[in-house]
Amino acid sequence: MADPPAAPPPGTSLEPVARARMAPAPRWVVIVWNDPINLMSYVTYVLQKLFGYSRPQAHRLMLRVHHEGRAVVSSGPMERCEHDVARLHAHGLWATMQPE
Repeated sequence: MADPPAAPPPGTSLEPVARARMAPAPRWVVIVWNDPINLMSYVTYVLQKLFGYSRPQAHRLMLRVHHEGRAVVSSGPMERCEHDVARLHAHGLWATMQPE
């Protein structure tokens, strides 16, 4: 059997140990910007292909990009958003990321 934990010597006071709380990692968002080059149908296709959006949902995001100049298409940890931006760039879309 294991020995029980040793008691502190007499006259020793025990201070409570403060437990550090881990702050959650900041979330980031990926923004697609309007550009004069890509067709609206192509932007819809890319959003479906890369992020798995349904056609109506991808179409709504594309219209937001077209009318408002930008749309948030993805969010998450920094590394994943960097990857999403790189994939969007590889498909010829203008994209950036910023903290949420």
